[in-house]
Amino acid sequence: MRVERARYFDQVRARLHEGKLGDAARAGHEVLLSAWEAKYAKHDPRFLAYCLATAFHETGGAMQPVEENLNYSAEGLRRVFPKYFLPGEEHEFARKPERIANRVYSNRMGNGRGESGDGWRFRGRGLVQITGRDNYRTYGIDDAPEKAMEPERAVKILFDGMIAGKFTGHALCDFFNDHASDWVGARRVVNGQNRAEEIGLFGVIFATAIGLRLG
Repeated sequence: MRVERARYFDQVRARLHEGKLGDAARAGHEVLLSAWEAKYAKHDPRFLAYCLATAFHETGGAMQPVEENLNYSAEGLRRVFPKYFLPGEEHEFARKPERIANRVYSNRMGNGRGESGDGWRFRGRGLVQITGRDNYRTYGIDDAPEKAMEPERAVKILFDGMIAGKFTGHALCDFFNDHASDWVGARRVVNGQNRAEEIGLFGVIFATAIGLRLG
């Protein structure tokens, strides 16, 4: 399907960007829509809506590749990463992004121990915040993780990873098919159920913006 741009931008501007859509964000939307139409349009259009919702959430509405912001306060660490810090330890790590990354991302997702620096090296980047050595290796950029910030590559990682289920083993087709339209459960394609309801709502808004009629 081809997305009718005037309707799309009118709706996302009003419903997601508080009536103001900057040039960079608009360009980001356009890049994603054009890439979908050129390479992925054979897939269920609900996939597009949910990918757009994911990019909107993960980039804070910027719709451009971003690096993960790990500059957490002690309170933020307790809220976001409670299981990775002993009581009181969060004060030692507060506002130290590299140390935080090397603690919370160590010994998982293919990363080494904290002292290896893998947590910081393979922190979240791009439109979907690809994280961990294993995910970077999947896209052949574990030797140059900064390439996840390249716009064209970031778009490919977003669509390919979510459609093919390369991030968590869950694919979009598990949640959007002839028998299901699970806007909340689809968060498992990327990251468990973190902010699932909010992102699901974004997905419904994007679905309407691209012209889908949801029953």
